[in-house]
Amino acid sequence: EVQLVESGGGSVQTGGSLRLSCAASQYTFNMYCLAWFRQAQGKEREGVATIGSDGTTTYRDSVKGRFTISKDSANRTLDLQMDRLTPEDTAMYYCAADVSICISLEEADFPFWGQGTQVTVSS
Repeated sequence: EVQLVESGGGSVQTGGSLRLSCAASQYTFNMYCLAWFRQAQGKEREGVATIGSDGTTTYRDSVKGRFTISKDSANRTLDLQMDRLTPEDTAMYYCAADVSICISLEEADFPFWGQGTQVTVSS
């Protein structure tokens, strides 16, 4: 069964931090590629970060050095630590999974999605 459930969103001020978590079923957690995406109001969904089964990570340029993607195998969660947040990070954040290796941050490459959690950063 594919299951992805996000949590941890909220409202913070510029410069603050949030940690998002995505609870996954065992089947989903074992998929080759897990990722975080986000969609700001009126904009297309964009990839934020991926993590492969071997722990290899990739990030979009705008979050490098501020966001950290990780997996907690004991709890079967996919996490996203977000530091030094700016209003441009305001969006609905989604976790996603793919049965193939991580090859891109393209939405079309991920068939499985959570429902999303809202992150709002105020100036």
